[in-house]
This record gives sequence, C-alpha cells and structure tokens, in this order.
Amino acid sequence: MTPTPEPDPVDPAPYPLIARGKVRSLYDLGDSTMAMVASDRISAFDIVLDTLVPDKGAVLTQLSLWWFDQLADLAPNHVVSRQLPPGAPADWADRTMVVRRLEMVGVECVARGYLTGSGIRSYRESTTLCGIALPPGLTESSRLAEPLFTPTTKAGVGDHDEPMTFAEVVEAVGGPLAEQLRELTLAVYDRAATIAAERGILLADTKIEVGRDPDGTLVLADELLTPDSSRFWPADGYGPGRVQPSYDKQFVRDWLTSPASGWDRASGQAPPPLPDEVVRRTRARYLEAFQRLTGVPWETARARSRADTATPEVPDVSI
Repeated sequence: MTPTPEPDPVDPAPYPLIARGKVRSLYDLGDSTMAMVASDRISAFDIVLDTLVPDKGAVLTQLSLWWFDQLADLAPNHVVSRQLPPGAPADWADRTMVVRRLEMVGVECVARGYLTGSGIRSYRESTTLCGIALPPGLTESSRLAEPLFTPTTKAGVGDHDEPMTFAEVVEAVGGPLAEQLRELTLAVYDRAATIAAERGILLADTKIEVGRDPDGTLVLADELLTPDSSRFWPADGYGPGRVQPSYDKQFVRDWLTSPASGWDRASGQAPPPLPDEVVRRTRARYLEAFQRLTGVPWETARARSRADTATPEVPDVSI
C-alpha cells in the first residue's frame, strides 16, 4: 500500500514564507537562517504536477544531507542544523534543513560524464556541448572521455534553463569565479561518481547549486546529488546506444508522453493527474536510489532522522 503523501507545508505564523520553488519552500527564521522544506511535489518538463509522490521530499532531504557529509572536505555546505525549528508543523519532519542565507551564484553548475538528455540533443545538432567540440561517433549514453562542465542559465519556475559556454559564464560572473565554479563542480562530480560506482551505480550527470558566504567562500547549497538533480543509472544494465533506466522520475515522463495520458506536451494544457501505479513505481525508485547509495533502508533512515532531529522539549521550571 502506498502511503498518503504529506500535504504541502503550510505557512506557519512564526515563519514568514520567503519563496516557493518547484519542490522546496524557504521560511525566514531570522538570524540569517532559513528553514528549507521539501514537499512531495514533482515536476516534469518544467511543469509542477498536481499529483504528489509520498515521501519524495523527505528522501531528497535525507539524501542531500548524506551527500553533504560525504563531500564535507571538498566544500562547506549551507546546513546549520538538522533539528526542526521550534514550533515547526508536524509535516516538516524528515524534510527540513535549517540553512544559512547565501548570495547565490546566478549560474546552474552542471557536470556530465555521459551524453544524454539535452546533451545528446545538442551533440546531434552541432557535435558540441556548451561550446565544447566533441569527437564524431558518439551516441545516446556514450561515456565522455572526461567529465565536462556544462553550465546553464538559472531560469525561474516554469521557464527553461539555457546552455551556456564557459566564455558566457566568465562574462556573467567574472573569470576567477567561473574557474572556481568549474573546478568545484567537476570535483563534486568526480567524488560522487566514485562513491556511486562502488555501489553499482553510474552518475551520468548532476546539477549543483552554489552560493557564497560573506567572505566569498563557495558553499554547496539547496539539494545535492538527488534523483531530482542528477541522473543515476544501474551499472549492471548500462549500454551505450539507448536510453538507460534511471533512478528518477522517468516513469512520470514516460507516462506523460505516452498515448495513455492523452496529454499533448505542445498543447499548453496542464498535464493530467498521475495514475496510482505511476506514483507507486516512482516512489519505489526514489527509495531504491536512497538505499543503494547510502546502504540504509528508508524506514531505518527515517527512524534515525526523527530521533536525531526532534526539537528538544523545554523543561517546565515553574513552581
């Protein structure tokens, strides 16, 4: 039986809403900190769907926290606390990080080790990727000779990110920062790809969010190396020349583009609600990714999270 998804977090009076994205909402906690709360919303083709996927927001949050720990020596991250802030709604459990405010870099930092998605489309059009010339003969899911930094613009909700050349990144943020972003993005990819490979998973590509603290240090922010921001493929089934099965929302994309959905992506109409079976299989894929990467079953991880993050009760000292 598929659990009932948590509702979108409501705006609690003590915490003003700062912003709401496709999946996450930010609430002002004061003292330069925010609560980042991940909902069970799911998007496809840059459209937020009406259907929720149970536990998705919690899985994304807990997996991000795990990755922040694995990469702590590469760069600091934005997490201040894993405890729920005082007065937080019950549905914030497992899906909340207290994070510091940062000056976010206006570039989506993407690293690719394999050619797929928008990468293969760009290659077929021009044999280039973000201005980088690639050799002939590559195909869907080909492994690249070395991981590439393939940045994009940072579009708003409902808009599409556009590919950027490295020269365009330099123009946007300056040469020194552009070099730092490329170096950090590729270092994150290399470390994560090694960790994933040890667990029988290929990291095809990943997108990271980067901010700067007041002294200019680059800080990893938002989510990190989740099925929403990365393509993870089972290594034992890999083969170039075809689309790979992946630990993400591919079931959702496949159903929406199938005749069964009755939806025309070019129609401008909202997609229909997802069938229960698509929701169930999508949830199972997220949970499988979590367990394969961390080595911990989801229910065990959830229990640990709730034990570690519960807000301490204030003792009654009245006489």
